[in-house]
Amino acid sequence: MRCNVSPTITRIESTEFSYPVENVGYSDGGFSLVYEPEGEIERKLFGLRIRTDEGITGEYVGGNSPAFAQIHMFANHLIGKNPLHRERHWSEVKRALRKYDRMGMGPIDIALWDFAGKYYDAPIHELLGTYRERLPTYASTYQGDDNGGLDSPEAYADFAEECLEMGYPGFKIHDWGGEWLDTEKTVATVHAVGERVGDEMDLMIDPACELETWGDALKVGKACDEQEFFWYEDPFRDAGISQHAHRKLAEKLHTPILQTEHIRGLESHTDFVANDATDFVRADPEYDAGITGAMKIARIAEGFGLDVEFHAPGPAQRHCMAATRNANYYEMALVGPKCKNTQPPVYLGDYVDQLDAIDSEGTIPVPDGPGLGVEYDWEYIEANRLGGRVYE
Repeated sequence: MRCNVSPTITRIESTEFSYPVENVGYSDGGFSLVYEPEGEIERKLFGLRIRTDEGITGEYVGGNSPAFAQIHMFANHLIGKNPLHRERHWSEVKRALRKYDRMGMGPIDIALWDFAGKYYDAPIHELLGTYRERLPTYASTYQGDDNGGLDSPEAYADFAEECLEMGYPGFKIHDWGGEWLDTEKTVATVHAVGERVGDEMDLMIDPACELETWGDALKVGKACDEQEFFWYEDPFRDAGISQHAHRKLAEKLHTPILQTEHIRGLESHTDFVANDATDFVRADPEYDAGITGAMKIARIAEGFGLDVEFHAPGPAQRHCMAATRNANYYEMALVGPKCKNTQPPVYLGDYVDQLDAIDSEGTIPVPDGPGLGVEYDWEYIEANRLGGRVYE
């Protein structure tokens, strides 16, 4: 229920915390997550709370250290402001961070949307305009390893078949990187997965910018053509930002290209699309200046007659996709046959992003509570606290 006409932000709290992820390590000589039996990594995230004079708190858990360094640059500016004036804050902070990538905007904007949903007693997707309440989901793998997990083309095909039997309508390969990088092995994996399940699933591949040359990207792309892959994402080491290179690659292939995960901002996404440098458009509410920014990108894609695919799992992504007609799949990432997703253990209730979270139709629900519709375990966050800041 709506309270007063002018709520005010009184305090912003950010809390850095860590949590362990078991049976996961890093690719040999690389930076990507892979299955590692009895391995363990420590992940660091931030919990964000925007407190107001209404007694309603906007919350979000996610982000990274560079993003929260940017939040430090503008958080004080928001104290005393109306938390419902998201578009005004978005525009002002965008200008303030014009020298940077603006990733600090995302967590704040998501928390402001969470406040708005709680203020109006409605889930965010209703405030945006609900299109659907269950989301078709694809399985998005860890990168290949040499540890007995996704360690061969056949292992990928076996896992794809397992996901198909669970009900997944789509499957995305993250192949080998670091010292395990092998273009021919990736080509073999495309064929192995395609031949095993290609008639029954939409297939995608994301080399995560590991392929060393445009020529390597072309080789993998031609294999995708032969197996009729649904999309081909971030292939080589331009780091996913060259409009020219991806336009030239798209001219040589039949498989649609999916780009824009690694560029920031509405205008950059628009230019990528307008210059025929991608077929599908990537958006991420955490990376792309919040739910506000991600939905602007979704509408730009719709205006060009293209589809937007939201990156990574999370409650904000679910609400964005629920309010977007021109989106195909929710990404259940990262998953593998022998290790769990890296989801932090901070959700109370039944919210989960794990391999077995889909129903028999291969869909995932959209939270229907106010705001993000999730309840965070702040006791766990505080118990694993590494540091933080308070603005008031």
